[in-house]
Amino acid sequence: MTARTAAGVDGCKAGWIAVIGKAGGPAEACIFDSVSALVATLPADAVVAVDMPIGLPDFTHHGGRGPERLVRRFLGERQSSVFSIPSRKAVYAAEENVTTIERWYEAHREASRVARETSDPPRGVSIQAFGIFSKIRELDRLLIARPELRKRIVESHPEAAFWRLNGGSAMALPKKIKGRVNPAGMEERKALLARCGHDRAFLDRPAPRGAGEDDFLDAAAVMLVAERFARDEAVSFPHPPGVDGFGNPVAIWT
Repeated sequence: MTARTAAGVDGCKAGWIAVIGKAGGPAEACIFDSVSALVATLPADAVVAVDMPIGLPDFTHHGGRGPERLVRRFLGERQSSVFSIPSRKAVYAAEENVTTIERWYEAHREASRVARETSDPPRGVSIQAFGIFSKIRELDRLLIARPELRKRIVESHPEAAFWRLNGGSAMALPKKIKGRVNPAGMEERKALLARCGHDRAFLDRPAPRGAGEDDFLDAAAVMLVAERFARDEAVSFPHPPGVDGFGNPVAIWT
């Protein structure tokens, strides 16, 4: 445990779920409606590892950003969990709050059109990736508006975090099968997190309302990345991290 507060964050239906660890105390799980609200509740030196892309490219190639290509090779059958994030223009192609399913699909088509224009080979946007675009924009805007946060808010990825915790071996079982939580895969991850410092009773609690069980465990996993980052023990892909056109870092930390 580091003396600094460490938070692991994942997007969820209610907004953002954070698993927060403080020196000398148990971890806690909280829901926030925005990243800004989360940051406002934490100490000024707290480290945050978030399961959300940071740093957007102007143009993409096969496999997405460099960090995505680098970590996938370690994840075996879990590599499909690492989405290819398209260009900044594609992420910002449709920014309004969509209120109808028809407009949602129109916005997805527009983002895909822009993504194809800004990639080689031309590639559209997956439904899964498009579903997190609003959260990517929220985090992107925060780090552009408050560049001092770039030193302590870092991108991670749960399956890459589990790979690191598991001694460099990808998890054997999926968290979900056909969109449903896989109990065996969840148990595999809970057991690993318990071996690596989390209290098992904490992991066995129901996820906070508005977050899925998998969101909860993912946040718990990347919290341990935040702790390693605070101790200067985390590893970035690539190393050193790159930067995008607005100065935001481009790296997945494990």
